[in-house]
Amino acid sequence: MFLPIQKVLKEAELKEIRDKLEGASFADGAATAGRQARRVKQNEQLPRDAPLTKELGKIVSAALRRNAMFISATLPVKMTEPMFNRYAGGMRYGSHVDNAVMYQPTALRTDISVTLFLSEPSEYDGGELLVDEVAVRQKIKLPAGSAIIYPSTSLHRVEPVTRGARLASIVWVQSLVRDTSQRKILFDLDRATQSLTKKDPDSAEVQLLSASYHNLLRLWAEA
Repeated sequence: MFLPIQKVLKEAELKEIRDKLEGASFADGAATAGRQARRVKQNEQLPRDAPLTKELGKIVSAALRRNAMFISATLPVKMTEPMFNRYAGGMRYGSHVDNAVMYQPTALRTDISVTLFLSEPSEYDGGELLVDEVAVRQKIKLPAGSAIIYPSTSLHRVEPVTRGARLASIVWVQSLVRDTSQRKILFDLDRATQSLTKKDPDSAEVQLLSASYHNLLRLWAEA
């Protein structure tokens, strides 16, 4: 499933992250890429073991976990610690697929990739995230504080940044439900249930939709 989520970060959280990244020491991003991705990865990252990475990562993780749409769409079992990257001066990330398994420190199957934009689109040229999904190429450049989620199986790339700097945080999710199409069905059911609940929480339709959601989740979940 391919889904933009607006305003994941509060304004104060976004400002704090941006202010602290302003003077941060970034390293070569290729150091954390897989063997194939390393050949096409040209960006900078905060070192994973840096105190600032862990400090800012807690803010991002908490923001994602309190976002109802994110939880509904991803059904997270595990999430990686957020990474922070920077593209400037022509940096890019060529076409690649994310590693199937990551270790932070235990094994995590990457079902869903998350890019949380930290720079406003007007602050840089280029830097679009291009995702190939079911014969359709999605081109993404969202407002600061907003996120895009997409299947980790998707071939994707980041276009060269030709002006300014593109800052983002990256997270990977292992879902209760491995299959993308099954997660999409559950997401649609959940959103429909929530919409009807606002109108008449005790209706038979709400009860039936809710029962169907939980029975499908019970059938598909890998707990």
